[in-house]
Amino acid sequence: MTLPRNEFLAAIRAGRPQIGIWVSLASNFAAEVVAGAGFDWALLDMEHAPNEMTLVLGQLQAFAAYPTTALVRPDWNDAVKVKRILDMGAPGLLFPMVQSVAEAQAAVAAMRYPPRGVRGVSVSTRANGFGRIPDYFARVEAETATLVQLETRAAIALAEQIGAVDGVDGVFFGPADIAADLGHMGQPMHPDVWALVRPVAQRLIAAGVQVGTLVPDPAFARQLLAEGFTFVACGSDLGLLARGADHLLRTMKA
Repeated sequence: MTLPRNEFLAAIRAGRPQIGIWVSLASNFAAEVVAGAGFDWALLDMEHAPNEMTLVLGQLQAFAAYPTTALVRPDWNDAVKVKRILDMGAPGLLFPMVQSVAEAQAAVAAMRYPPRGVRGVSVSTRANGFGRIPDYFARVEAETATLVQLETRAAIALAEQIGAVDGVDGVFFGPADIAADLGHMGQPMHPDVWALVRPVAQRLIAAGVQVGTLVPDPAFARQLLAEGFTFVACGSDLGLLARGADHLLRTMKA
């Protein structure tokens, strides 16, 4: 048994666009429904969803039977929590609210074993096949995605320095929080948000940094991918369920 290649990471490194979906229902059953759709990647959210470790484990197990790469967003840049998520076999993490180069460096350190980082070592975890993957420790750093999320004007001002941190595999723009920081609460598609994000994203892309985001509009998501964004989520399981339920009821009452 050998450590499998991280197909999501290989794709963005090669500049191949990856279409994603947010997974917020905190259910392995719902995760399995989403997994069968065939998205390139999915984000299991621990920041704004009621996900705890055992729930995330069940969702990782559900996605394991499908080609979609299931990434995890912890609720904070906490090295202890990161260690536990990685030991469960997450192939990549998205760190929320990264505000500085130092915070990006801390995220990378939490993802790496000593002497290059601070991740604690266990010889038997789900990630290493319970000790059955002999090349795990040699290859895991190269096969695990470290993504950092920029969510404020202050962070965006440092985007190029953050993106240049050794070990950062991609920079993700969080439009909802950026909108709030700009005074447009609840308006992630506000023109001011994208007038700020787009030129910075293009500078990162020109520097060879992979760029991603989450938007609720599939047409705009396709446009961003055409502009060079490599990983874009175009919706969420929660949003699909809410809109589908609303549409069904409106149809019945029409």
